[in-house]
Amino acid sequence: MRLLVRFILVVIALLCPSAAAYAVPVPVPVTTPVTDHCPHKVATPPAVDTSEVVAPGAPVPSPLPVPDPPVGGARLAGCGVVADPGAGQVPGRLTSAGWLIADLDTGKIIAAKDPHGRYRPASTVKVLLALVVLDAIDRGTMDLDAVVTATPEDWSAEGDSCGMGPGGHYTIRDLVTGLIVVSGNDCADALTRQLGGVDATLAAMNDKAHSLLALDTHASTPSGLDAAGMSTSPYDLALIYREAMHNSLFRELIGLRDYRFPGYPKRPDVPGDKDHPGYLMQTSNHLLLDGYPGMLGGKTGYTDDARKTFVGATERDGRRIVIVQMYGLTIESDSYWDQAESMYDYGFRAPTATEVGLLVTPSTGRSAHATTAAAAPDPTQTMSVTGTDHPDRWSIRILVGLCAALIAIGLLLIALRLFARR
Repeated sequence: MRLLVRFILVVIALLCPSAAAYAVPVPVPVTTPVTDHCPHKVATPPAVDTSEVVAPGAPVPSPLPVPDPPVGGARLAGCGVVADPGAGQVPGRLTSAGWLIADLDTGKIIAAKDPHGRYRPASTVKVLLALVVLDAIDRGTMDLDAVVTATPEDWSAEGDSCGMGPGGHYTIRDLVTGLIVVSGNDCADALTRQLGGVDATLAAMNDKAHSLLALDTHASTPSGLDAAGMSTSPYDLALIYREAMHNSLFRELIGLRDYRFPGYPKRPDVPGDKDHPGYLMQTSNHLLLDGYPGMLGGKTGYTDDARKTFVGATERDGRRIVIVQMYGLTIESDSYWDQAESMYDYGFRAPTATEVGLLVTPSTGRSAHATTAAAAPDPTQTMSVTGTDHPDRWSIRILVGLCAALIAIGLLLIALRLFARR
């Protein structure tokens, strides 16, 4: 009897934590997430809330095709850590499921983990929105000094805000700066309206990503709020950020520690209200704010589904390193900023010849993937997804049911044993 009870308890311990992890999505901090088995090769991690529930009757976005070979080199097909032993030990205690370290100028990838894994970008997708806005400015279809009047949709936007208000007037420069410096969703909303609305803006963002060969990327919201189909990867974020850093205005704005954002007049619908003066907003990039040596700038992001994300670049001795962190957490004595610093330190220590892959440019990378792109299925059409490591619903139910049965038998045997002792 004793041996049988022990056997059942061991089986429960082995099986049931796995079933519980799939059945109840509890966000537990993990210092070194294991991705070697490619759990996010096709789709992003399971959502922990209802932000991606599609309205009844609305189409469900299909996963993006997985390029084969992967963009940037064959080694980037790996989903675990991809590194050159000659560059030394990769940083430890990194909580990000996916990350990447690369030379911003040469495009040489120094090290990465799950580089093409699909993750939600959160507000780092605002770099892609900024690129679309900057393209419109360069084409002359948008004026940097044009004045925009705030709308109720702007000042009531969900999430981080720059503080737009009723009767407030803001230049396009104000809005782009607020978008980049403090990740203002109100600024994202106003810029989206200037670009022709949500549908037109998303189409432009996704076209831009595709033109850069960021083929893991699909923007479902302009601001980075979670929505069905939202996706990018560490590799793609590095591509997008690298492209943005070619723009002098972006380099100027991403490097700002602070910016005086305009205020707005008192609200007639609020008794006793007073004028709301402008204020000095500060960057959400703590490495820049705290004076981390050589920090050129970076974009932060966070949602419950995306967890913490970051993309940014630092310069030392004429060398510029870009890092990407995705689906990570700050844990006790190991903040996300500490992790970023260790990634930069590793990048700068690595020999300049270190290369496990390459951040391509459209001119160098397009030909290698023209055949793959032509043969890939239309992402707007339904496609069957195979090769993922996410268990299907029935396997989860069977596993949970088996655990429940084992627990019940174990409790019954323990009770009988206790009863027999009396």
